[in-house]
Amino acid sequence: MSETLPEVRFERDRVLADARRRAGLEDFGADDFLDPLARLLDSLEHEAALHPIGRVTMYERVVGSLVGRLSAQDHFRRHPEILEEEIREPVVIVGLGRTGSTMMHRLLSADPDVYSVRWWECRSPCPYPGSDWRRDDPRIPDAYAEIAAILAAAPELETIHPWDAEGPDEEIMLLEHAFLSYVPEAFCNVPSYRDYVTTADLAPGYRHLKRMLQFLQWQKKEAGQRRSRWILKAPFHIAWIDVLVRHFPDATFVQTHRDPIETIPSMASLYAATWRTNSDRVDPLEVGRQVIERWSWAMTRCLASRDAGQEARFVDVLYEENRRDPMSGIARVYEKIGRPFTDEAREAMKQWGDENRRDKRAAHDYSLEEFGYTRAQIESAYRDYRDRFIVGRAETK
Repeated sequence: MSETLPEVRFERDRVLADARRRAGLEDFGADDFLDPLARLLDSLEHEAALHPIGRVTMYERVVGSLVGRLSAQDHFRRHPEILEEEIREPVVIVGLGRTGSTMMHRLLSADPDVYSVRWWECRSPCPYPGSDWRRDDPRIPDAYAEIAAILAAAPELETIHPWDAEGPDEEIMLLEHAFLSYVPEAFCNVPSYRDYVTTADLAPGYRHLKRMLQFLQWQKKEAGQRRSRWILKAPFHIAWIDVLVRHFPDATFVQTHRDPIETIPSMASLYAATWRTNSDRVDPLEVGRQVIERWSWAMTRCLASRDAGQEARFVDVLYEENRRDPMSGIARVYEKIGRPFTDEAREAMKQWGDENRRDKRAAHDYSLEEFGYTRAQIESAYRDYRDRFIVGRAETK
């Protein structure tokens, strides 16, 4: 099968030229993405151990992000009013993965008066040239087809995460256009790139994210949607609270909490499943090491940001509360942002919850041992976080 696949090379000039050719456009906008792009390409070529399909998959993801960047820049040039859109008082859901953040995100997004980024918008934020996207957007059926292909390649992913082409999803995928995100490390082993992002200036990434949200808000208004604020969500943000608030100064954060003894092995299981779609050489112990290190570092940064003046922005919701009585935590969110929790919003959320119960999907099976973890190791790595939010804590703020 590999003989029929195109040969790809992870070279900066090659991917830039390929993206320009496909888009029929030249202007990428600011060049602050070039260094992180080069770092990613080097890591993909020399570290990721991609099999032939994986090489094509990751190459297409890189070129697709560049095409998206070209198209967005072209829209900004032709429609300067896009960058006049105001992103007011977003609610940003953060926390470690596997803490109930997706459920919280989708419940809050059921309110008919809010915007959220849909999965199909994350993957294809720019309208196709010549399409009637305001009335019948061809990006939506394409998104369904992409999800079907993903789940065909890795059926176990359906037990780990609820996939929905038209459902709210993580705007982190928009940061891919800036090549400053954790998305590549979730798909394959790119340790040098991961370390680069850890120490990089994320301001260009969040600046690009804001512009893309302005672009999506403009599209939504053009399609007849007018809402009051955005509901955003990505675990990635916990490491970059300080950068995020510089670009979204009136943001409110909802942090979901669950014992890392439960979440870290679950996250490692997700990483291992996605890595296997792109490589035949996946070491579960290496996956485990990277996950525990990455996210303990991120949580340390989150706690430091909270203690450095951001604490008042946060609403905290424990996993068990979110499962037992999700409306309780949601009511605190509405109270924090000074907005009435209307019967219409409550009923829409209840309907979503009834239609999307966790027991409709198969159970996610994983263990500490398969990733080399011990309970004591995770307790030690997350001691400050567990002492503050997990151990002996029965109530939430």
